[in-house]
Amino acid sequence: MKAYRRQYLWKLAARCIVGLFCAVGLVGVLSLAGCSGGAGSSGSQSFTSSGAGTGTSATTGGALVTLTDAPGDFLSYLVTVVSLKLTRADGTVVETVPTKTQVDFAQLLNLSEVISAAQIPIGNYVAAALTLDYAGASLVVDNGAGGLTVAASNIINGATNAPLVAPNSQITVSLQLPANGPLVITPGTVANLALDFNLSASETVAPATIMTTTAASAVTVTVNPVLTASLVPDTTKQIRVRGPLVSVTDTSANTSYTVSIQPFFNGLGSPMGQLAVNTTPSTTFAINGTAYAGAAGLTALSALPMGTLTSAIGGFDLSTRTFTATTVTAGTSTIGANLDSVEGTVIARSANTVTLSDGWIYPRDFGGAQFHSRVTVTIAATTAVSEAGVSGTFGLQDISVGQHVQFFGTGGTDSSGNRTLDASQGSAQLSITTVLGQAASSTTGSITVTLQSLDGQAPSVFNFAGTGAGAAQDATAAAYVVSVPSGLLNLPVTAGSPIKLLGFVTPFGAAPPDFAAVSLVSYANTNAQLRLAFNRPGLTAPFVAPLSAAHVLIAQSTLQSAARDVIYLGPARLDPGASITGLSLEPNTAATDTAFAIGHASSYSTDTYATFADLIAALTADLNGTTALLEISAVGPYDSVTEVLSVNKLVVLLNE
Repeated sequence: MKAYRRQYLWKLAARCIVGLFCAVGLVGVLSLAGCSGGAGSSGSQSFTSSGAGTGTSATTGGALVTLTDAPGDFLSYLVTVVSLKLTRADGTVVETVPTKTQVDFAQLLNLSEVISAAQIPIGNYVAAALTLDYAGASLVVDNGAGGLTVAASNIINGATNAPLVAPNSQITVSLQLPANGPLVITPGTVANLALDFNLSASETVAPATIMTTTAASAVTVTVNPVLTASLVPDTTKQIRVRGPLVSVTDTSANTSYTVSIQPFFNGLGSPMGQLAVNTTPSTTFAINGTAYAGAAGLTALSALPMGTLTSAIGGFDLSTRTFTATTVTAGTSTIGANLDSVEGTVIARSANTVTLSDGWIYPRDFGGAQFHSRVTVTIAATTAVSEAGVSGTFGLQDISVGQHVQFFGTGGTDSSGNRTLDASQGSAQLSITTVLGQAASSTTGSITVTLQSLDGQAPSVFNFAGTGAGAAQDATAAAYVVSVPSGLLNLPVTAGSPIKLLGFVTPFGAAPPDFAAVSLVSYANTNAQLRLAFNRPGLTAPFVAPLSAAHVLIAQSTLQSAARDVIYLGPARLDPGASITGLSLEPNTAATDTAFAIGHASSYSTDTYATFADLIAALTADLNGTTALLEISAVGPYDSVTEVLSVNKLVVLLNE
C-alpha cells in the first residue's frame, strides 16, 4: 500500500509501559514543524464554552481529547502546552486549548488526561497542531538516586541543534490524519482524539548510561519527539477528568455531575469544555478530607458551592461514549484547592515523620508544580486518611513504606532549605501502588517477589525499618511477600517469571505480608518491547542481507555496538546483545492492531505503512549505503529461545 507521508515525528523522552502506540491503533504520527496552525486554513475559531455530553446544537458536536504517555528515562518531563488546534477538511482551524497548560509527561504513564471536551463545528477534521513551550521546562533524568535536573542550555532541539530556550523555546507538532481516518464531529455525539507520546522511541539522552556519580551539567537531552494518535482512547489506562463543579444530578439515582474541564494543575481560567461524570454505588469520594461512597458522595458533592475544584479517575465507555468515575476528589482533597499538596512514594517512616521520594509539590495558589527528589511530611492523629477506590475507615497506620500517597497541608522548608509539608491538620490519600519483580515462590493466598521496583522506585531507596510487627519481620526487597486473593492466582505464575501486582502496602508495623494485591498481571503472554539506539551518524548496514518481507536479522555484533539495546518483557529487562545468533524481526501474522513507520531525521518527515512488507520494501530502498540507522522501537511477542520478535508495531529512525 502507498505510505502516508507525514511531516516530522514528534520525539520526547521516557519508557514504554503498554506499547509504542495507542493500544487501539495508529491513525497518524505528529510531526515537527516550524510554526503553529494548519496550512491552507481559511479561518481560525475557538469553541470551548459548551459542554461535551451536556447538550449540543445542530451545528456542533463534542470533541473529547485525551493525552497520555509511555514511560522512559525521566522522573519529570514538565513542559507547557500552548495550543491544540484542529483543522477541518475545508481549512477551518479550531483552537481547543485556549489556556496554557503545564504538563508533566513523566506522570502520564498509567493515565490519560482529558485536556479538552470542547464543542466544535461539525465536519471531518484531518489535521491537528500541538504547540509546546520549553521555556521553564523541568527535565529530571533518572539516575537512581533522586534524579538529575537537566540545564536549560542542555535541552536541544533535534531539528536545529540549538537549545530550546527563549525566544526559540517553542515547537509545534503537526498531525495529518489518513484520508480514510478523519476525526468526524457530528451533532449530539462525542468523538475522541487520543494523543499518545512515545517517549521511549524518541529521546536521546547523553551519556547513554546515567550513573549516580554523573554530574547534572554533563547530561544533554536532544528533543526530536514522536507522538501517535488514535480515534479512541487507550482502554488500558485510566482517564482523569479535572475541573470546577458545574452541577450535580439526582443523587438518589447515583447518576452524574458535570465539570468544566481544567486539565492537569492549572488555575481556574478559561474552560476547555464541559463533561458529564457518571458515578456508581461503588464510586468512592474524598471531599474536604472526608471519605464517602456512592449516593452519599454525590449528596456531599451537591452541598459544595458550584465552582469547587474536582478531579475524577475512571474509564470511558466506547459504546455509550460516557465517562464513569471510580474515584472522585473535591474541595481540599483536590490538588490546588486551598491547601498545598505533595505527591510521591513513601521511602521511610519514623513515628509521624514520613519521607517521600520523587515528590511533586503543588502550591495552593496554582503557582506551578515543582519536582523535589525528597520531601519530609509531618502527620498526626488529626490527619484524615482515605484510600482511592476503597470504602472504609483508615488511619495513620495505613501510611507505610512503599505506598503511593498524596498529602495535603501547609508547605514549607526546613533549616537546611529542604522542602516540607505539615499535613497534621490536612489529609492523606493513598493510591493504588505497583509492585514489579520476579516471582520467587507462591503459596495459598500469597506470592513472594524479588522486587525490581516498588511504585516505580528502585528497592535500594527504601528503608523498611518499622514495617514489620517486629524488626525481624520488616519487609525486604529480596523476599517481598504479597497477599493475593485466591481468584487472582488463576493466572499463570511460575518461579522466576516477571510479575506485576497492584494494590496497597500493608499498614505500618503490621507486616508480613508486606503488600495486599487487588489485581495481578501475568506476563506469560505479554508483548515484549524492543529499544535499540545507535550513536550518530548511525549504521549504514545494520541488518544481515538480504532483507525480506518475512524476516529481518540483526547480528549479535550490531546489537552489541548499540548505545542502548534492551528488550522489556513486563518488568524484566533482557539483553538482546547476549544472543548468539542475533535478533530476528518477523511480522506477527496474528496481530490485528499493527503500525509501521520510518522516520527521516534529516528531512523531518515520517512515512507510515500498512504492513510489515511495505515497510521492508521502503527500508530496502532507503538503506542505499549513505543512509544510516539511528533507532528501532518494536512491540510484539518475543521467543527468548529462538530469539525471534514477532512485531505488531515497528518504528525505524534513519539519518540521511
